[in-house]
Order: sequence, then structure tokens, then C-alpha cells
Amino acid sequence: MRPLDEKETTVVFEKLFKFVGNNLKNIVDNPSHEGPDSTPARYCFRLHKNKIYYTSDSIVKRATNISRTNLVSVGTCIGKYTHGGSFHLTIQALSLLASNAKHKVWLKPQSEMSFLYGNHVLKSAIGRITENIAPGDGVVVFSMSDVPLGFGIAAKSTQDCRKLDPNAIVVLHQGDLGEYLRMEDEL
Repeated sequence: MRPLDEKETTVVFEKLFKFVGNNLKNIVDNPSHEGPDSTPARYCFRLHKNKIYYTSDSIVKRATNISRTNLVSVGTCIGKYTHGGSFHLTIQALSLLASNAKHKVWLKPQSEMSFLYGNHVLKSAIGRITENIAPGDGVVVFSMSDVPLGFGIAAKSTQDCRKLDPNAIVVLHQGDLGEYLRMEDEL
């Protein structure tokens, strides 16, 4: 387990910025109240076995007592580096993204299961959508009762959505809660 170097930090922050925008400052400056210290520690990002973890400093200090081969996880795994060197967010980052999301889409109740099975979001599935979404922006997908279901990339802008065919894809699927069941061996 080690801190991220400058290039890795840039890649991770660019990916997070796509979803949370200026709220990235809230993620970085979030005080941690874990551990025995009375003063709050800070959260940090650590790399361990090609996975990026978001964890508090106090947990990192305790984890130094465990050898790298025996350390399985430390904190919340928010993403991983592929063999090709690109960074992908994992579904475990959903709580972090949902609490700081810049762009949101709410699904109609009858369309939630389709998204949870890994399908893209169609225009006919959208109950509400935030304003000023541009194609390529990161979007967090919620149920109508504000439960975060997953995240994806906007295929169309908010203005284009109003004129689209009901079967047109609005959000490209990247991750959903159904992955906990479909990919439990990999998570």
C-alpha cells in the first residue's frame, strides 16, 4: 500500500471530477472521525494491488503493521487500474459519488430493474433529470425515492433529451448495485 504518485492522482481526480465537479473539494477535505484521536483526521487515497482506496489516515497508520501480502483491503475501494493502465471507477464508489453528485438522473420505478441488470438508461425510463448536463458528463442514477442505483456517462444533453425518441439511450451504463450479485467473486 502506497500513496498515489502525481500521474495517478491526476487520473483519479479527473475521473472523480467528471461526476462530482467542484464538489471534489468536499471529498478531499472531508474530516475523518475514525480512530482514537480526539482531533479529526483526513481522508486520503492509497494504491494497493492496482486498486485505489479512499480511507482515513488513522486506518492507514494501523495498516502499516500488516504485511502487504496479508493486507486484503483498507478503506473503500473506489476504483482500479486495468492492465492497459486506464482507471475505472467501481460500484463501491457509489456512496461517495451520490453524496457529492453534480448531475443526477432519477428513474421511473418500472425501469429500475432494467438498469440494475446492466442496461443503459433510455429516455422512456427517466422520471427527472438535472439541468445543464452535457454529453460525456458523469451522471449518478437514482430511484424516484432518492436511493442511488449506479452511475454512467451522459450520451445526450438535457436539452436533447426533451426531443428524443422514447427508445433513445440517454445514459451509458458504467456501474450499478446489481454488480454486487453479478460480480461478487471479483469485488
